[in-house]
Amino acid sequence: MPLEFDFPTNLSIEKFIANLSDKTNVEIISRHYSLKTYYDSFDWRLYKNGISCELIRSKTASTLLVKYLETDLVIASTDIKDVPSFSQQILSEAVCNTLTPLLEMRALLPLCNLEYEIFNLNITNNDKKIVLRMIIEEHVFFKNRLILLPIKGYDKVTKAISKAVTTKLGLTPITKPLLVIALRLQGRKPNDYSSKITIQLAADIRADIASKYIYSHLLKAIKDNEQGTIADTDSEFLHDFRVAVRRTRAGLSQLKGVLPDSITTRYTDFFSWLGQITSLTRDIDVYLLSFEKFKDSLPASIRNDIDPLQALLLTKQKIAQKELAKKLSSNKYLVTLSEWEQFLKQQAPINPTEPNAKLTIKELADRRILKNYKRVLKEGSAINETSPSEALHDLRKSCKKLRYLMEFFQTLYLESQIKHFIRNLKNLQEVLGDFQDYAIQEQTLKQYSEEMLNNNVDAKTLLAMGVLIQNLDTYKEQARQAFSSKFETFKHEENQSTFKTLLAAKN
Repeated sequence: MPLEFDFPTNLSIEKFIANLSDKTNVEIISRHYSLKTYYDSFDWRLYKNGISCELIRSKTASTLLVKYLETDLVIASTDIKDVPSFSQQILSEAVCNTLTPLLEMRALLPLCNLEYEIFNLNITNNDKKIVLRMIIEEHVFFKNRLILLPIKGYDKVTKAISKAVTTKLGLTPITKPLLVIALRLQGRKPNDYSSKITIQLAADIRADIASKYIYSHLLKAIKDNEQGTIADTDSEFLHDFRVAVRRTRAGLSQLKGVLPDSITTRYTDFFSWLGQITSLTRDIDVYLLSFEKFKDSLPASIRNDIDPLQALLLTKQKIAQKELAKKLSSNKYLVTLSEWEQFLKQQAPINPTEPNAKLTIKELADRRILKNYKRVLKEGSAINETSPSEALHDLRKSCKKLRYLMEFFQTLYLESQIKHFIRNLKNLQEVLGDFQDYAIQEQTLKQYSEEMLNNNVDAKTLLAMGVLIQNLDTYKEQARQAFSSKFETFKHEENQSTFKTLLAAKN
């Protein structure tokens, strides 16, 4: 039974109310102006989970509603004057507990605004008892809308009104959420940004042309996240910025002989610089994101003793972020990135002289993926219990390069097979990443301990940090032990056979 309806364009609200009043008892309770603002994360985490977050403001009230997109049913609500940057800051437990698991570390950002008039109406029976509530939204730029709000015990009334407004008054059930329509008016659509890389490539396109297309896709991701990174809106802007930078750098290092050597050398240096200047801020972000986990790993009696470390991290983050913002506003960054963009827009030469430029992108992809796959197998097989940490770190970097190549070229292969290998690689990368992260965090915390000791920090804090360093060392060793089983799965003979089939298959 539909509960939301569009008005026909030739039916005014006044005429609708008059016609409905001929069939039942209608009371107009109020009429007022409202402003609705939709919120979501930059990467649409609420929308992807079928949720909308709306701040509705009028002269007398300001309410935040969390709803199901399809049904418009309210999940949670709270009276609130302004929406904070992060869901964790919302005082309503019901709203916070609904939004936070979906948004995690991402900020709530306004998507669009809608101005409209609201009519609140009641349907009553002969005893003057309310049996159905209704809302009419009067919009300027698209059709007016009717929303039925059923009252428990009066389902028959709701069904009757639902049927009457469609068969007698010409209203039509709504099939798209209002958010989608509102975004369309602003030239946007849901999911217009994703950190996932999805590049559609034809297998026979020339390698130099395809590589430019890949780099252009990555450049868009860099530019999409640029302002959020500079403003420090949330930590994921910098994360996605860095991933796009790393992918670009990996492409330049792996797809050699495709673009002119002078171009490859210049921009490999530039994107390496971008990786370096963003590294410190990201490392501190990771500490702050993991801080509660670190704190919970400590005995309850000393957990609060670690709080001065968080204060130190926040101070360092502000300093690092300010320096990063300065560098991302520098001529070196702006001019070089603009020149990279202009190069990517230039038409490819008819007869390129680079040795791999005339290969089809499928030929080049097969070669590079196979070579990197063999490197991962070789490096991983050489690692044993006595191998230094650097060996696992090198393998992690090789896995990253292989994964980036697979993601660049995934549309050239059978979807089920390539996704299977990417999943396997992710599982291996996760263990190697944990090992590397714990090693770096352990080392950095030792440096922070010395710094805090020189600043006469309470001995209890240093003791708590010592326990945390021991915990990180334990986690690091657990990750190292888990590596063997993950790698055995990755290099299993059946997987290697399937991998060769993947490269040989025609998609």
